[in-house]
Amino acid sequence: MHKHIKLTLIFLIGVFQFAIAQEEEKDDIGTETVTVTKAYTPTISDAFKIKTIPDLNDSIVLQKKKINYSIFSVPVASTFTPAKGKASAVKKTPPPVLYNSYASAGVGNPANLMGKFYTSRTIDRESGYTLGLEHNSSRGDIDGVALDNIYSNSKLDASYTKRDSDFDWGVDVGAQHQLYNWYGIPDATFTEEEVDGIDERQNYYMAEASGHINVEDSYFENAKLEYRRFWDAVKSGENRAVFKTGFSFPVADENFGVKAKVDYVSGSFKNSSLNNPTNTPEINYSNLQVGINPSLALLNEDFSLNLGVNLVYGLDSENSDSNFYIYPAVTASYRLLDDMAIVYGGVEGDLMQNSYYGFVEDNPYVSPTLSIVPTDKKYDAYVGLKGQILPNLSYNVKVSYTTEDRKALYKLNARNDSRTDEKGYYYGNSFEVFYDDVKTIGAFGELNVDVNRNFSLGVNVEYFNYNTETDNPAWNLPDLKGSLFMDYQIGEKWFAGANLFYVGERDDVATIATASGIPSEFFADRVVLDGYFDANFHVGYRWNDQLSFFVKMANIANNNYQRFSNYPVQGLQVMGGLTYKFDL
Repeated sequence: MHKHIKLTLIFLIGVFQFAIAQEEEKDDIGTETVTVTKAYTPTISDAFKIKTIPDLNDSIVLQKKKINYSIFSVPVASTFTPAKGKASAVKKTPPPVLYNSYASAGVGNPANLMGKFYTSRTIDRESGYTLGLEHNSSRGDIDGVALDNIYSNSKLDASYTKRDSDFDWGVDVGAQHQLYNWYGIPDATFTEEEVDGIDERQNYYMAEASGHINVEDSYFENAKLEYRRFWDAVKSGENRAVFKTGFSFPVADENFGVKAKVDYVSGSFKNSSLNNPTNTPEINYSNLQVGINPSLALLNEDFSLNLGVNLVYGLDSENSDSNFYIYPAVTASYRLLDDMAIVYGGVEGDLMQNSYYGFVEDNPYVSPTLSIVPTDKKYDAYVGLKGQILPNLSYNVKVSYTTEDRKALYKLNARNDSRTDEKGYYYGNSFEVFYDDVKTIGAFGELNVDVNRNFSLGVNVEYFNYNTETDNPAWNLPDLKGSLFMDYQIGEKWFAGANLFYVGERDDVATIATASGIPSEFFADRVVLDGYFDANFHVGYRWNDQLSFFVKMANIANNNYQRFSNYPVQGLQVMGGLTYKFDL
C-alpha cells in the first residue's frame, strides 16, 4: 500500500514541474550583462579505456596450473662452416686494344709491291697530328705488249689539328709521284726498230697544302683554303687554288645558309695538240670561278626541303671570255613509312672546274696536250626511293636526267707520223679530252644485306642512255655498270671479302692525222671495246691483336681486258703480306 502511494506522489511532482517549465518559457527572461574576468581554459578528462583483457572474477573460471620443466642439453661436435655468398655478375667483353700506328707490306706477281704506314699521335688534349705513307708498284710485263708497262704510285699525307672550346682548325700537306707508260700502241703497226725508239715513260708530280677552320654557335660556320701544284716530266704545269666558306642565319624556326667559293686554275702545256703537223704552239689556260649559293632549309619530323640557287661567274682569261650562270639547287625528302620508304629528289646544277690533275686521276694515259675548260652542268634532276624493308635489308633506287655542256670525254689521240720531235705519245697510244654537249638518262638500284654482325653483302646496278650534240657516241662511257661486294668475319681470327664488278661496252675511234691538220679529214676507224668482268678476293688471319696476315687476288678470271683502247690490264695477280699495329 505504501509503495503505491509513493509512486503516485512522484508522478504528481513530475507533472507539476513540467507545467511550471512551460510557463517560464512564455515569460521574457530579459537581458543580463556578463563580465569575463578569466580566459576560458577548458580541460579534457582522460577517456575511459576498456582493458584488452578484462579481469574476470568468476568462480567458474578455471585457474592455470603452473608447469615446471627443464632442458637436457647434450653438446654435439660439428665442423660445418657456412660459405660466404657471392653476387653473380655479367661477363664483360674486354675493350679492343687500340694502337696509334700500323705498317703493312705485301709482295706478289707479276713483281708487284705494296707498302703502307700510318700513325696518329696526340700532342695534348686539344691537338694532334697524323702521318701517312703509301706505295704501290708493278714491274711485270703484260702479255702481248711490246712497250714497257711498269707503273708506280707513291704518296705522302700529313695533318695537324687543334680543337678549342668553340672552334677547331687544322692544316694538311701532301705530295705524290706517279710513274706510267704510254704502252698502248696498236698491234702489228710498227716495226721492232720503231718500237725500240719510243720513249713511252711519263712521270707526274704533285704537292699540295690546305688549311681549314670550323666554328660552333656562330653565324660564320667554316672556311677552307687549299693550293695544289701539279706538273709532269714533259714541261707541263698547273696551279690551282680553291677557297670555300659558309654562313648560317636562323630565320624564325628555319635556317638560312650561304655558301661561297672562289676556284682558280691555270697552267700550260709546252707541247701542242697532236692534230697539228708541228709541235707548236704551246697551250695555256686560265679559268676563274666565283660562286655564291644561298639556301633556305625547311625541316620537320618527316619532311625536309632545301630551297636554293647557285650563282656562278666564270672567267676564261686566256680567251677573254666571261659568263654568268644561274643553276637550281633544290633538294627534298619525305618519309612515307618511317624508315621503310623515304622519297627523295632534287634539281641541281653547277659549273664544274676541270683540271689536268683531275684528268690524270681518271685516265693516266692522257697526252700533255689538253684543252682545259669547265663543264657547264645545267641541271641534274633526279627522284628516288630508299629505306629499310627489314632491320638488316636496305635498298635505294633512283632515276635521273642530266644536261651537260662541254662534258669531258676521253678519245684516242690521232697517230701523227709527220711530227719530228721525239715524244712517246704520238703513236695512237694516248688520249685527248673531247668536249661534247651530252644529255643522259640514268637509272640506279642498290641493295644491302647485313645477314648478321659478321656477314654483309651489297649489290648495285647502273644504266645510262646518252644523247650527244655531235651525234657521236659518248666516247669511252659505258651504258651499263654493276658491282657486288661481300665482307665476312669468320670467327675471331679469320676474315674474308670479295669484290666483283662489270663494265659494259664502250666506243672509241682510232684516227691517223694528215698534213692538213683538220680532224674531219683524218682517216678514222671506230673501235668497240668489249664489256669486261673482274673479280677480286682477299682473306686474312689475325695472329694476335697486333699482327695479321693477308692474301689478295685480283682479276681472278685472268682476263687481259682493255679498260681503255689498246691498254690491256694485268692478268691474275696474287699478293701476300702482313699488317702490324703498334704504338709510337
